[in-house]
Amino acid sequence: MRGLWAASWRSLGRKTLHSSTSSSSPSSSSLSSNLKLLGPNLPDVWMVPGPSSGAFRSQSSANGQTANVINGKSIARAIRAEIANEICRMKETIVKSPGLAIVLVGGRRDSRTFIRVKLKACEEVGITTYVEEFPEECTEDEVLRVVSRLNNNPSVNGIIVQLPLPQHVDEERIVNFVSPEKDVDGFHPLNMGNLAMKGREPLFIPCAPKGCIELLLRSGVEIMGKRAVVVGRSKIVGLPTSLLLQRHHATVSTVHSFTKNPEQITREADIVIADVGIPNLIRGSWLKPGAVVVDMGTNQVQDPGVDQGFRITGDVCYEEAIKVVSAITPVPGGVGPVTIAMLLSNTLDSAKRAFEFI
Repeated sequence: MRGLWAASWRSLGRKTLHSSTSSSSPSSSSLSSNLKLLGPNLPDVWMVPGPSSGAFRSQSSANGQTANVINGKSIARAIRAEIANEICRMKETIVKSPGLAIVLVGGRRDSRTFIRVKLKACEEVGITTYVEEFPEECTEDEVLRVVSRLNNNPSVNGIIVQLPLPQHVDEERIVNFVSPEKDVDGFHPLNMGNLAMKGREPLFIPCAPKGCIELLLRSGVEIMGKRAVVVGRSKIVGLPTSLLLQRHHATVSTVHSFTKNPEQITREADIVIADVGIPNLIRGSWLKPGAVVVDMGTNQVQDPGVDQGFRITGDVCYEEAIKVVSAITPVPGGVGPVTIAMLLSNTLDSAKRAFEFI
């Protein structure tokens, strides 16, 4: 079954490469050579898995006890309290507070929901917020002008562009236009590049990967020397999470939609991080007894039994995994609250640098 996940995209990749090389001119030979070295730019497309195979063994964790459920809500509360205390000290000492600007383009319901959560969290800890809203049909230049103004506003210490953007707006151009010193999402190429290079320090670490590592560290999970597998390689979660794990001296493997025998690879991992957007992709049979699982997936699954008609679930089959692993994050209530706390933390760090506050 695994081969079906990638077969059609491998075929597409061959066609893409053939068409690009056949149409290249002498003046574009250098660019064509670079593209070959970078590899084909193919999307990750995952097949929805069937029921777990007979290889899954219903069992308790390695020590015979039920797996520890890592409570992201309580960890996030502790982090928010630390941030609120520090902002209170900042206000008392220099009579200033951090400021966060949120840029919203269009009226997506999910985007507005995410923004409400962020605004509430900022209010609770004392971060001043600014929201810049644009209609769906706005131009790219209109958004860039506002981002430029926010870049130059000393009261704004952090800027986030709520994704996704409408198709006619160049997402990369907008995100890259945010000043690296205010890029509290950590998506700017300068911050991502410094994260990837040993010995360099990014101004900001992307919030979800930072939250993932924070959960592991605060839960007493040893990372150094451990085998870690990251399932998914998105530029905002999977890739930076892999880089962070390497910084903590784990031996890291990445599983994606073109990976052969992914179950075998994940079964060797001491730590499994999942973020692919496929509910219950990772079954109990994929996991090593006693492993630690951080489920960063957030998926809506239809459920007529609940009021809203759907429930939120992760990428890991929780009911099977909890019988095998030593610790796991729930969905919801795991990584999500800590990710929001990391946004607050990044905004506070930015304000401290700007105000030279120690």
